[in-house]
Amino acid sequence: MKVMLGLSGGVDSAVSAYLLKEQGYDVICCFMRNWDSMANNDVLGNPTLNDNICPQEKDYNDACLVAKKLGLKMMRIDFIKEYWDNVFSYFLDEYKKGRTPNPDIFCNKYIKFDAFLNFAHKNGCEMIAMGHYAKRVVIGDKAYLYKAKDLSKDQSYFLSQINQKQLMSCLFPLGDISKKEVREIAHKIGLESVMDKKDSTGVCFIGERNFKEFLENYLPAQKGKIVDIDTNRVLGTHDGVLYYTLGQRRGLGIGGIHGEDAKGWFVCKKDVKKNILYVASGSEDEHLFSDSAIINNLNFFNEKPLEGEHLNVKFRYRQQDLGVTIHYDNDSAIRLVFDDNYKAVTPGQGCVFYKKDLCLGGGIIDQVFYKGVLKN
Repeated sequence: MKVMLGLSGGVDSAVSAYLLKEQGYDVICCFMRNWDSMANNDVLGNPTLNDNICPQEKDYNDACLVAKKLGLKMMRIDFIKEYWDNVFSYFLDEYKKGRTPNPDIFCNKYIKFDAFLNFAHKNGCEMIAMGHYAKRVVIGDKAYLYKAKDLSKDQSYFLSQINQKQLMSCLFPLGDISKKEVREIAHKIGLESVMDKKDSTGVCFIGERNFKEFLENYLPAQKGKIVDIDTNRVLGTHDGVLYYTLGQRRGLGIGGIHGEDAKGWFVCKKDVKKNILYVASGSEDEHLFSDSAIINNLNFFNEKPLEGEHLNVKFRYRQQDLGVTIHYDNDSAIRLVFDDNYKAVTPGQGCVFYKKDLCLGGGIIDQVFYKGVLKN
């Protein structure tokens, strides 16, 4: 079977290519470039702006060395327009609303498992493969997504918006091995360009940025009041409510006020219309918690959960599983009732559903409530 693997210039995709070749697949490697800093005005907050060679080109060079070492054909494709239109524009629109989107989820949906999959088919490949830590199991004519063996690296959360057809078309060679084993394999076969390379961080395909400054390239700052939600005292000035996340503690600049800084101040609400950032004193203030939520943009790989069914969810990557009960207000949204009060459940983030290690799919957090009162 002919497979096109997304070779990123990192160790995970490199070892994935090796494993697929060892399993007898006809592997073609392809490097995706989806961001152009100069064309996209990525200036503020970009620590690599004046580098002699940009990080993407370094990654491409490393990927080429891997392909050469493994004796595999190497290709390259740009999806810069597709990324801007389908991922980054959505990302900015959500921030304008005061929400906190996760671009990695939509990058998978529209780029890696859509544009890239179509490109692979046009080049004679039956399937694609990625270096994600996730496990795909095919039973009959259906594919099921499970958490990876290495739960500390499991990436099923980021795959929650792809569809059944996309899941059927993809291989995940790292589903049953740990990150430690991946490094060991890379050393064993001499993948020198990537075997000790630091894992990529930051925004998907964009990289590490000073995030507030990065957003200023696209969402101009508008200063406003920081207000104590319990007393309505004005505590300071923020740089723009769009730049802050629910539950955020660092970077508020209001320590030392009335001796309460020992508890710390935490973002608990954003009023975009009035440009007010509300904070709560202490990590256990009730304004940081919620007990139910509305989830929309629903996507399930197979069957939808049942009315009244008890499942686990993740509201953030690497978060522990949290218990919820499912209720349907209509066909396009689910109302979750939480087993307990959960902290910093954030509109715009992904909500991913699990039945033990089986990932059922996901949605987007639309509204959050506490004791029947809308919080956002």
